[in-house]
Amino acid sequence: MNLELVMQELEALGKQRTKKIYESNGALEPLFGVATGEMKPIFKKTKINQALAEQLYATGNYDAMYFAGIIADPKAMTEADFERWIDAAYFYMLSDFVVAVTLAETDIAQNVADKWIASGDELRMSAGWSCYCWLMGNRPDGEFAVSKIADLLELAKNTIHESPERAKFAMNNFIFTVATSYLPLHDEAVETAKAVGPVEVIRDKKKSSFLLASERIQKEVEKGRIGFKRKHVRC
Repeated sequence: MNLELVMQELEALGKQRTKKIYESNGALEPLFGVATGEMKPIFKKTKINQALAEQLYATGNYDAMYFAGIIADPKAMTEADFERWIDAAYFYMLSDFVVAVTLAETDIAQNVADKWIASGDELRMSAGWSCYCWLMGNRPDGEFAVSKIADLLELAKNTIHESPERAKFAMNNFIFTVATSYLPLHDEAVETAKAVGPVEVIRDKKKSSFLLASERIQKEVEKGRIGFKRKHVRC
């Protein structure tokens, strides 16, 4: 399949209701409004195809950019490629669910995520913290240095309340993920969540929302889901 055919199939799958949901979360035109599950039949035709993924991502169409993440070959991507992708990721559904997810399947994931977390840029920070969530939710605990994750927990605790709004979501999710998916620091993450308390997130044209990692962690403890790992990062 080529770019034109994929775009035609994506457009045919678009629904106005889904489009409105994406727009309410920050997606901008152009987009079709394709539910992610509806993309699987197209993937069966394209398979992993990095060249096509690059063409799709470059369209600026949200649905095409999302599908690019599904068919990308992460191990063929360099740090410069990921910098280019994060530059074009204009809202969190791209930074956290396309770029961070794709990055999480590479060997350079932690190095790039560290740079993004330290960048001070809202969506880079969000992608960096999110990448660690995808990593810890999938890879064996032994792949991570305990001291490094402990340092990140401390950083999250000390800076979350003053961080950019989207980064707050990702940092809160990081604390939750350490507690539920990274057994060596479960207790420390529980204590961090309690110390952080409610995190206020200010939203455009909406009421502020409050994030509370400790409540989410407790629910997972009660369900016996501590140590949870996904089989795959990408769907």
